Amino acid sequence: MNVAENGSSDEAITVHNFSEKFLEQVVHFHVMKLNGGFFLWVGSSPVLSNLAVSMSSKYDSMPLSTSLLGDPSDTTPNSLAQRLAKKTQKQVFVSYNLPMTDSNISLLVENRIKKELEARPEMF
Repeated sequence: MNVAENGSSDEAITVHNFSEKFLEQVVHFHVMKLNGGFFLWVGSSPVLSNLAVSMSSKYDSMPLSTSLLGDPSDTTPNSLAQRLAKKTQKQVFVSYNLPMTDSNISLLVENRIKKELEARPEMF
């Protein structure tokens, strides 16, 4: 799905969805490629409980990140956004909507995102 405001493909928003089953839980991934960055939603049900943004800075080797929505003590979306911003050199918005009951799922989720990023870089 492409959405272009002025008919230019350079300004198109590209949507990419994929899913994976981790430890008996199906996790859905929704990526919206934006001009100069992307939005990544991760979850098992349609909820937007948090939102973080991260971007590279010429003043620091580690990208800046902040929480825009949700519980500021939950650092998972910030950390993930920061690592993806460093890897892609783009502005990254992340909404991570999985319960923090098993830290192994977080690692599996991040590895799946990296795998998809390597296989389909044009979607990010």
